[in-house]
Amino acid sequence: MAKQGKRLKAIYAGFDRETSYALTEAVKIAKANAKAKFDETIEISMNLGIDPRHADQMVRGVVGLPNGTGKTVRVGVFARGPKAEEAKAAGADVVGADDLAALVQEGKIEFDRCIATPDMMALVGRLGKVLGPRGLMPNPKLGTVTMDVKGAVTAAKAGQVEFRAEKAGIVHAGIGKASFAEDALLQNARAFVDAIQRAKPTGAKGTYLKKVAVSSSMGPGVKVDVASLSAGG
Repeated sequence: MAKQGKRLKAIYAGFDRETSYALTEAVKIAKANAKAKFDETIEISMNLGIDPRHADQMVRGVVGLPNGTGKTVRVGVFARGPKAEEAKAAGADVVGADDLAALVQEGKIEFDRCIATPDMMALVGRLGKVLGPRGLMPNPKLGTVTMDVKGAVTAAKAGQVEFRAEKAGIVHAGIGKASFAEDALLQNARAFVDAIQRAKPTGAKGTYLKKVAVSSSMGPGVKVDVASLSAGG
């Protein structure tokens, strides 16, 4: 704990925690402070002026990050016949139907994203209590219930990120690794921010983007000047 405290103290000395920085500078600071012994994830968190308990204020969607996430995404696909073969050819890690459903029921979930063809949803629907809490339930609005299995698998593998507002109106995502170039992280951050802005729900009133911060896995949050997001900063 002493070493941890010393490390954080040194990081805190390098920037003003009360200052809100332009996105460009915030990303630079978060990357510079990622000094753990592993390749930390750089994350962005956004506090939105919404109440997700109301259906017309939910923020949810997917966004493809131009430079990927730096993370290996395991993709599971529920499909049969030619579509199952299409999924395998596209690089899906786990493909099946009743056999895959049985594994999921046993708690053997060896995938981070789940895709299903429409005809599989009667089967997949019975797995809701297992997949739902993990955020793995396929959803047509997210492009994970589709006949375009190849496209969905390719997008998931290429760095597509799912987002969903939590109860407090916060959305967050990993936008790359500390080893990424600053420009790559910045491009990913802007792509995520743009997606959140496009997803503004009809029921949102008042200020939509309230607070934004960037951090590394083990580092402190760096406040972002919300005005800089629309100014291209």
